[in-house]
Amino acid sequence: MQANIVTLPGDYIGPEIIAQAVKVLEKVAEKYGHTFRFDERRLGGASIDAFGVPLTDETLAACNAADAVLMGSVGGPKWDGVEPARRPEKGLLALRKGMQVFANLRPCTIHPQLAGACPLRPDIIAEPIDIMILRELTGDIYFGKRWRSEDRSAATDEMAYSAMEVERLARIGFEMAMKRNKKLCSVDKANVLECSRLWRETVQKLSAEYPEVEVTYMYVDNAAMQLILRPSQFDVMITGNLFGDILSDESAAIAGSLGMMPSASLGSTTRGLYEPIHGSAPDIAGRDIANPLGTILSGALLLRHSLGLEQEAKAIEAAVSAVLDEGYRTGDIWSEGMTKVGCTQMGDLVAARI
Repeated sequence: MQANIVTLPGDYIGPEIIAQAVKVLEKVAEKYGHTFRFDERRLGGASIDAFGVPLTDETLAACNAADAVLMGSVGGPKWDGVEPARRPEKGLLALRKGMQVFANLRPCTIHPQLAGACPLRPDIIAEPIDIMILRELTGDIYFGKRWRSEDRSAATDEMAYSAMEVERLARIGFEMAMKRNKKLCSVDKANVLECSRLWRETVQKLSAEYPEVEVTYMYVDNAAMQLILRPSQFDVMITGNLFGDILSDESAAIAGSLGMMPSASLGSTTRGLYEPIHGSAPDIAGRDIANPLGTILSGALLLRHSLGLEQEAKAIEAAVSAVLDEGYRTGDIWSEGMTKVGCTQMGDLVAARI
């Protein structure tokens, strides 16, 4: 197979972790006889520094022409003084919208080797935890109308959804549930928000097409609590942009570290945007100590969802598991008795086990 992959290293630790993911993907290509062409572009603060804007039309066009896009991280204190319309994060939001990716897949599992890094009690994580959180990406309060009074003393952000936006995400959730354990939990705040009432009504209507799927509905505050009390009860969770942002980061804490968590953002085609869910970590940038495993595992999702290379995706996941079995850890997941390694060495270790 030949595939064109745009890489967007971004800011601070972004280039460090992307380099390791590319290294592993190149090893996959070598072993399985594929040709992956990588096209590096700027996004976020790096793009502001070079071009004055967080995302250029040329970069967006390259992403839309590629088979998949692999991203590092954007933002940081260097650009705190930039006006809101040109902040690095605006580039990421514009990229998601421009690529028409609306479903963010964030798997939450606990690697057995990292059970000690999970803050939950051993009896809670003794039950298998395998959650797929689907977060809607292009609607909600992040894209709604916003207003600020002239004296800066009052502000409004609008939460908005259409039934179409809810249905297209929910349909992906139902299809995924059919391939997993046939359980779907829809998270909203329908007791308070009209937007959430539309969300729930739309999911209820669509559920008639999937009679085999057990559907439950949960208010977001309860869902946040249940993720801690009994995470094993969840299979597929679907929710809006704001709630999904919060819940998926909470699930990352369950897994032991943000550095371990991959994500995939998909639309109506196989072209996807893949990234770890952590930030740019300015405090550790340039020190070769960042955890690249979330980015490397995002590369596995890229192979699976955009290129249809399931065997190769599993090879990356098995390599990560093997390295953890051998006791290698970056600082964020290190514990007594383990071997502490840096970002580059962790990438080398995973690549060597493909």
